[in-house]
Amino acid sequence: MFSKHTFFVLKKKWLLIFLCVLLVLTSVVVYFTAIRPTFQPKPLRTIVIDAGHGGKDGGASGKTTGVSESQINLDYAFELKSICEDLGFKVVMTRKDENGLYSPFASNKKRSEMEKRSQIISQSGGDVLLSVHMNSFPLSSTRGAQVFYGVGNAEGKILAESIQQSLYQNIEFAKAVAKEGDYYVLNCTSMPGALIEFGFLSNAAEEKLLVQKEYRRSICNAVVNGIVSYLSF
Repeated sequence: MFSKHTFFVLKKKWLLIFLCVLLVLTSVVVYFTAIRPTFQPKPLRTIVIDAGHGGKDGGASGKTTGVSESQINLDYAFELKSICEDLGFKVVMTRKDENGLYSPFASNKKRSEMEKRSQIISQSGGDVLLSVHMNSFPLSSTRGAQVFYGVGNAEGKILAESIQQSLYQNIEFAKAVAKEGDYYVLNCTSMPGALIEFGFLSNAAEEKLLVQKEYRRSICNAVVNGIVSYLSF
């Protein structure tokens, strides 16, 4: 049997152990509570991708392959979506199929379409807007990807310049300097936005490149790299 002295020694020993454990747990709770903001994940960034044209509005068309701008814009929009989502971005698309965004009952379908795009963009909660287009020009030798930003949109200019620089460094014939463009889809929002003319369907050599999956992947990667650089500023 334990003596009274032994009992009190053991009791004191367990009390000390209990107090030490309590002190350690309290310290851990205080420590992690104090540093909790450091471990908060970064807010999810949302990229709005706008595939130009659609429905009855086919846009430009390639003379060699016969591809319509409306369809190739959608292909590039989905490529951008795939790359952005792989990097953890949330993506909102204005157009998801070959149909136009205009109301079938609208007398002015162009106006109806632009209003619908504006509505989707304004309700998206987006951080960055990309509008996808292909170019065309009477002089068939003209080629190269060109990026535009909205009138007076300072953040849009920084975004467009970042994308243009990435294209210039990685894609042959891409233009070196982003330009201001008076486009409704860019001017209808204060969101930093860039309208990208990925190439000229009026240039036979560039048209053949634009319809290739490998080229589409490469140029879309360059665009997304520009976005990542912008968001890292």
